[in-house]
Amino acid sequence: MRRGTGRSHYEQDPFTDLLFNALLGFTLLFMIAVTSINPPTREGDIPAKAEMIITATWADGSQDDIDTWVESPDGEVVWYRNPEGGLMHLDRDDRGVENDSLLVDGLNVVNPLNQEVVTVRGILPGDYTVNVHRYRGSDAAVLPVEVSVVKVNPRLEVVYYGSVELRAEGQERTAVRFNVDRDGGISGINTLQKNLVSQ
Repeated sequence: MRRGTGRSHYEQDPFTDLLFNALLGFTLLFMIAVTSINPPTREGDIPAKAEMIITATWADGSQDDIDTWVESPDGEVVWYRNPEGGLMHLDRDDRGVENDSLLVDGLNVVNPLNQEVVTVRGILPGDYTVNVHRYRGSDAAVLPVEVSVVKVNPRLEVVYYGSVELRAEGQERTAVRFNVDRDGGISGINTLQKNLVSQ
């Protein structure tokens, strides 16, 4: 039996294969170029920047609720009811043991560290005041609160580190006051009392 001389429908021309592969290659290159030219946007991705970090720390596991109040040269005051003001931000309102428990993967994890952190994210020349306030007190007669001011840029530098004693619920003490110049230099460090809570 003699087969016909026509082509089988399974056979393909080498030119068609070459053309198809070239088209596939160009499509792949086009897709790579498009994704490289227009990268996907990431919403809410703002790089954190800090010029100064102010911390107030008191006894681990303490029931006392200590609040940090920071006033900047433009009169903005950051505290637990106003966590953002100008270039300052209260990163955490620590309320003693009340918010020390976290639920992680179904387990109750306790972090006994009591610390509030205020970040200053830019240089605003002028006078700053850092106060601590014993919002809710325990039976402890005297509660020492350690306060530090750390300058982050251009290198890490501890500008101030000291301790303030709070003796009664509702007491407010100025931990430190200082002046920042246009270049970010800090001078005029003092502890002269200035009330911010009653303002």
